[in-house]
Amino acid sequence: YLIGTCAQSKQRTLGMLGDILQVPALVTVDSFSFGCELSSHTHSFAFKGEEKDDAELLLALTRLCLAEGTKEECHDVLEIMARNHDHQQTAVPVANLKLSCQLMLSLDDFQFQPPVTFCLKSGSGPVQIRGERQIVTVSSDVSEEEESEEEGSEEEEAEPGPILPAKKQGGRP
Repeated sequence: YLIGTCAQSKQRTLGMLGDILQVPALVTVDSFSFGCELSSHTHSFAFKGEEKDDAELLLALTRLCLAEGTKEECHDVLEIMARNHDHQQTAVPVANLKLSCQLMLSLDDFQFQPPVTFCLKSGSGPVQIRGERQIVTVSSDVSEEEESEEEGSEEEEAEPGPILPAKKQGGRP
């Protein structure tokens, strides 16, 4: 199952990309919570995502953990199948979880481009997989309001004028 209850949007202007292209670029990242559970009933889960021409879809994994009902004697091995840098499907075991010694593995936003398949290679689980589905959009169309805000901030950052000598005040007592 896919959980999409929490959505947040972040926008920022890419200064460096804008400098190279001489056009301001707006990057929008929309994040949605993701979660699935693998068990003896569901050995695999495929995350395909939606194809969009103007956006890049990423799956950022944050945590793998054993859920309630895990048997002590089992080693739960989780394997992830995804594309490598040559765009070839590759299967890699990423976690070996056991109730007595390693309940959880933190993945620190480990990112994949869909399609991604999670497989429970050994053990009966349940193993919970948590992360974020991120939709990254880069747009060179910046509204006039945003352009005027940027121009205003550039004017504020302009170098100050030359330093003028202070005016002398009338006679000293």
